[in-house]
Parts: sequence; C-alpha cells; structure tokens
Amino acid sequence: MTTILVVDDDHSLSRALSKGLGAHGYGVVTALTAHEAISLAAKTYPHLLMVDLGLPQFSGVEVITAVRGWSSAPIIVTSTRLQEDQKVSALEAGADDYLMKPFGINELLARIRAALRRRAALGEEAVVDTGDLSIDLGSRHVRRRGETIHLSPKEWAILAELTRLRGDVVGEQELLEQLWGPGYQDESAYLKTVVECLREKLEDDPGAPSRLVFEPGVGYRFDVD
Repeated sequence: MTTILVVDDDHSLSRALSKGLGAHGYGVVTALTAHEAISLAAKTYPHLLMVDLGLPQFSGVEVITAVRGWSSAPIIVTSTRLQEDQKVSALEAGADDYLMKPFGINELLARIRAALRRRAALGEEAVVDTGDLSIDLGSRHVRRRGETIHLSPKEWAILAELTRLRGDVVGEQELLEQLWGPGYQDESAYLKTVVECLREKLEDDPGAPSRLVFEPGVGYRFDVD
C-alpha cells in the first residue's frame, strides 16, 4: 500500500484527507506539527508527503528540508496563501508540487498520481552491491549473502542516507535532526544505538566495523570497499 504522510495542524482537514485518501486505497498517517512530521517520516518512510507551510513552531519548509536530507519521496506543499517567495522557498527546499487550499479530492488525487509517476520515471539509484551486501534504494530491500535483512524504519533511513553519500561523512547532528527532528542534535546515544543494531545485521565483526564507519567528532560514513 502506498503510504502518504499528511502534515497539517487542521484536525478536521487531516481527518477528511485520511478518510478520502483511504477510500482510494492509500494508507494515511497524519502529523499536526513539524516535529511530529519529521519523527513520523523517519518511522513510516512514506511514499509521498503533503506538507502545509503554516505549521506552529517550525514551518513546513523546515519539514521539507529535514526530510529531503534522506528521502526522495515526492512532497506536495499545501497552503491557503502561497506567495511567489513561499513557492520558491518550498521548491528550493525540495518540494515537488504545490496546491492551494481549498482543493477538491479529484484534483488532489491527480496531483498525487502525477507526483508518484514522475518519481517512478526518475527512478532511484541502481542497486548498490558491496561484495556480499546488496542495497536496493528503490525497493528498500537489503540482502546479505542472498538472505533478506529486515531493517527498522530508522535503520533503513540511516543506511539509505549513508549509502547514497557513500564514502562521504555525514555529521551526527545532521542525522539526528533528519531522523528525530529539531532539538535532538545532542542526543548522540539515540543514533549510536541504531547504528549498533545496523552493524549487528550488516557487519562481519560489529565490534570492528568495515562498512558503517564512525569518524570521531565528525559523523558516520558507508564504505563500499
């Protein structure tokens, strides 16, 4: 089932969208704040996001920026007032489309289908093979020595981000903000716990990792050699 994350602080609209999209075969999760949205995106890894720009505390643009750091899922921006500078900011942050409120369910469904088709046409990066490990960024499948490895949403989010930027170091604070949201940049223990679980599943010797490498004081990188 295609999962859509609806990010909007309007309770009644969120409920209506859940019912309407659900009736057309989509799985819907909802978030009322930017912080909740970033956290849910990392937990559910949605296929598409609908993000209202006028959120409390943090703006929708900040949600787009955080999620776009590790996910290529299409993002449709919604707003009652969408000025040109807002459109530019949202698109530059990584949004794919925008929709003015109020909108009808048929137009929304058409936008969703179009966004998903465009993303499918662009495709994800080819499968990354590193000896006995195969990582398919498109289907989100991981196999080791031919056996499927089951990852939690956060494990997958970290692995996908490091794989896409393989060889480059991704900062601890950057990963924490992307996966847990603003305010978690100092919670390195959270990240360390997830990485240790990944190493148990992917490394020959988790105590001396050769793939998920930590650079002290900087962050993590994924080595393909």
